[in-house]
Amino acid sequence: MTSEDALDQLRHMARQRAFGRHVGSDRLIQAGLDALMAGVESPSLPLLAGLLRSEEPDAPELFDHVLDELGLLFRPPEDPRAAKWALARWIAAQIVDGSLTPAAGTYLIWSDVAYDLDYPEALRPLVTCAHNLDDWEESWGVPIEELNGEAIEAAKQFLSTGPAVGVPD
Repeated sequence: MTSEDALDQLRHMARQRAFGRHVGSDRLIQAGLDALMAGVESPSLPLLAGLLRSEEPDAPELFDHVLDELGLLFRPPEDPRAAKWALARWIAAQIVDGSLTPAAGTYLIWSDVAYDLDYPEALRPLVTCAHNLDDWEESWGVPIEELNGEAIEAAKQFLSTGPAVGVPD
C-alpha cells in the first residue's frame, strides 16, 4: 500500500463515520497501521496503530486526532437536507470510481437519501437503477452488466448536473 492509498483509506473512513456509518474500532486501528507502514506521518498515528484489543474503545478518538493532524477531518453540512445531498454525491462518486458496486450504491441512494428528500427529480435515474438492479432476473433478457453500466452513467450524470452541496433542491 502506498502512502496515497493509505490516505485515501483514511479519507474514506472519515466520510463513512461522518455520514453515520459504523466503522469498527478494529478497522480504524488497521487503517492506522496501514498508514504507518505506508510511511504516513502524524503524531497520533503510532498511538492508533499500536492499540491493543483491550484499548479498542480509544480508537475513534485517536482516529479523529489522526484525521485532524493530517488535515483529513470531514464534517458534512449541518443542514440535514444539504447533508443528504452530500451523501448522495459521495455515494455516486464511489459508484463511478468502482469502490462501490452499482447495485449497492444505487440502493443506498434510494434507501438512505431519496426517501428523506422526498424523491427529488435529480435522484430519479439512480432510484430507477436501484429498482432495476434489485429486481433483475435473468429472464429479462437484459444482461446485468448493462444495468450496471446504466447505473454508472446515471451516477456520472448526477455528479455532473446534480445539486451541489448546500444548494436547495
